[in-house]
Amino acid sequence: MKHTLLFVMGSVLSLSAFAQASPQDSIVLVPAQPIPAYVVDETSRTVDAVDYQHRSGATDVDLAGTTLLPSANGKAKVRSKRGTMEVEAYFGNLQNPTTFGTEYLTYVLWAISPDGRAVNLGEVLIGDNDRSKLTATTDLQAFALIVTAEPYFAVRQPSNVVVLENVVSADTQGTTEAVKAKYELMERGGYIPTGYKFDPVVLDARLPLEFLEARNAVRIARSEGAEQYAGDSYQHAIQQMNTADAYATEGHSDKKELIAKSRETVQTAEDAREIAVKRIDEDRRASERQASAEAQANSQAQADEATRQKEKAQSDAAVAQANAATAQANATTAQLNAVAAQTDAANSQAALVTNQNASAAAIAAAQADADRSRSIAQQAQENESKADSDKAAMRAQLSVQLNEILETRDSARGLIISMSDVLFDTGQYSLKPGAREKLAKVAGILIAYPGLNIAVGGYTDNVGGDDMNQKLSENRAGSVRDYLVQEGVTANSVSATGFGNSSPVASNDNSAGRQENRRVELVVSGDAIGSPVNATTGSLR
Repeated sequence: MKHTLLFVMGSVLSLSAFAQASPQDSIVLVPAQPIPAYVVDETSRTVDAVDYQHRSGATDVDLAGTTLLPSANGKAKVRSKRGTMEVEAYFGNLQNPTTFGTEYLTYVLWAISPDGRAVNLGEVLIGDNDRSKLTATTDLQAFALIVTAEPYFAVRQPSNVVVLENVVSADTQGTTEAVKAKYELMERGGYIPTGYKFDPVVLDARLPLEFLEARNAVRIARSEGAEQYAGDSYQHAIQQMNTADAYATEGHSDKKELIAKSRETVQTAEDAREIAVKRIDEDRRASERQASAEAQANSQAQADEATRQKEKAQSDAAVAQANAATAQANATTAQLNAVAAQTDAANSQAALVTNQNASAAAIAAAQADADRSRSIAQQAQENESKADSDKAAMRAQLSVQLNEILETRDSARGLIISMSDVLFDTGQYSLKPGAREKLAKVAGILIAYPGLNIAVGGYTDNVGGDDMNQKLSENRAGSVRDYLVQEGVTANSVSATGFGNSSPVASNDNSAGRQENRRVELVVSGDAIGSPVNATTGSLR
């Protein structure tokens, strides 16, 4: 995993809710020296997971600090219970989470399944000597363990501030099976949208950490649009926060009640944030569908005009063929008349001399008929050439339309549309929203040209096994084909083939070459757009 080291200088001011706290009771987080922080470039991470379901007794797993916090350490003991796994974990040398940013107030222990599903096992609170302990259970049978810095305990997706990861070592007993778990992470600063002013953090010695997490949760929910998209849940969280504020500022004697109200506020605010995120995504999808419908309507209008031009060209070609047949018949008749005239001249030389002027006139007339026949045939050839030109124009028009959406080139096999693998999640074949938007536009254009054939080919680089790459290429080609059919392209006109890593177009020895090799190509052909003129040689590589 690649990291970039960034040094940040800053100070932290007080929250308005704590304005009345006395200085001797507050611990203000003001770093005296620049604090090193890591900016992680990736949003996913791979870690060793362990399959615990085929072992007996307890299993020990070590926890090692990452490059973000190399001094951190820990150990977990995993026990099989009835229907669940119990995890008893110990941690050491954990620094204050605000070291990684003012939005981070706590740590969370996660179980990561082999398919990348993250389960929040609970909050890791720093105790004396920077040590802590946590006992939790999970329904997962195979999983990895990680610890991340978070803004509050109830988050549903781990941040990319990963400070501890499990290490499978000799202490891991039983019939375990090592698997790879790849999981998605919330990017650094992902809880704070660009341009959003996030209140600085002050820790008050008299107030529990849960209260500060509640403040974080409410502010993050608002920054994610909960006030607009999840109004009821957000207002409920605000009411709960106001109650907690009252407990805090009035010096409420029951600290447990303050903690309970704060945790309730965190959960309600997180629910509001997730509702807002889902509704924003639904609105975005609705906008994409509307844009796709408008693009399809425009493409249909262009298709209607193209069909009219095609029908006119076909009609002109039919007329030209009929004229050519008539001209050929007239030419044949003229030739027969000429032969007859020559025979008559041989049999009756005297009559031919007598009627020389008349015969000359007949020959001239026959020659004129032959000239007219040749003129008609030439016109028929010109009409046929015009029909080919119309096909070429239609091909060029289709190429221009497709090239405005995705890179398109002309070839002997047809128009080749290239799609980069960035339109898929790494190692997956589900189309990203950007890919669906582009394919929806491509489908709208293809629908406008009846009679086309679309061949979808999937390709990978040589990273991983041949069988895995073959299956991934087939699945990606199938996903593109299915989405085109879903968007209205005739099913029997679209085929999908996976070529795995067998046909690279660049070297697999470097990352740039491998990215070129990870691709999906659409080859568009058919009589409606004819054959290319001076096209580059292309194939479904």
